[in-house]
Amino acid sequence: MIKFTERAPYAPVEYLYDVEEILYKGKSAFQDIMVIRNPYYGKMLILDDVVQITERDEFFYHEMLTHVVMHAHPNPKKVIVIGGGDGGVVREVLKHKTIEKVYFVEIDEEVINISKRFFPSVCSGVDDPRVEIKIMDGADFIAKRKAADIDAVIIDSTDIIGFARSLFTPEFFTSVRNCLTDPGLFVTHTESLHFHKDMVIEIQEALKNVFPLVDLYTTAIATYPGNWWAFAVASKGESPREIRNKGKIKAKYYSHEVHQQSFMPRSLYERLMKRELEW
Repeated sequence: MIKFTERAPYAPVEYLYDVEEILYKGKSAFQDIMVIRNPYYGKMLILDDVVQITERDEFFYHEMLTHVVMHAHPNPKKVIVIGGGDGGVVREVLKHKTIEKVYFVEIDEEVINISKRFFPSVCSGVDDPRVEIKIMDGADFIAKRKAADIDAVIIDSTDIIGFARSLFTPEFFTSVRNCLTDPGLFVTHTESLHFHKDMVIEIQEALKNVFPLVDLYTTAIATYPGNWWAFAVASKGESPREIRNKGKIKAKYYSHEVHQQSFMPRSLYERLMKRELEW
């Protein structure tokens, strides 16, 4: 059996995967794309030799990236999803019955096409009539918004390198704040607290320069290096820790209890931001 080795960005580890079959291997205008089948994880989507999702555990990441802000907002109707060409976040957003519009902004159309072909259960919401696909840079799309009419902006980018860097600048965060409704929320992954602690802190600090309220929650994801994955969340003042949307959704992992317990305790968060934690 052949092997695939992932040398993850910023991480002092390598992951080795058995490959039962290479289902697709190609190159888009932006990145190398590969789909393999692993005996444990099933089909795996790999971009530039970095694992993005697997059939077995993608729901942990997609549910936690999506439903915390969707439940913290009292009545989410319009959402922008940037990145996530696999469609997993779009699928999760559409579970909320209040949704009227989802702008799905992906710079690489080929990732959407490959995901439709090989991951139909993940990409199942992309063709919903409420979804408007925009093939463009997400930072440009946000910058051109004129009205403050968006209830949530969800960033599902690749690792914070290359063309994804435009989604982590002060200018981008300011554009996001300007397009959000008063109870609107913003969320993005910020890598691992084990391997990327300084990056987690830096993004929290950058958001604090733009948003009145910034917080941090985490979840365990086996597929991603460092495993203890962090999510930065920001708002114009509404705490994302409070669940305002009581609507029921079908989820494999997320629940209201998981939501509340995923946030870093205040005392630990303060020590993190003072750079007093030594892990």
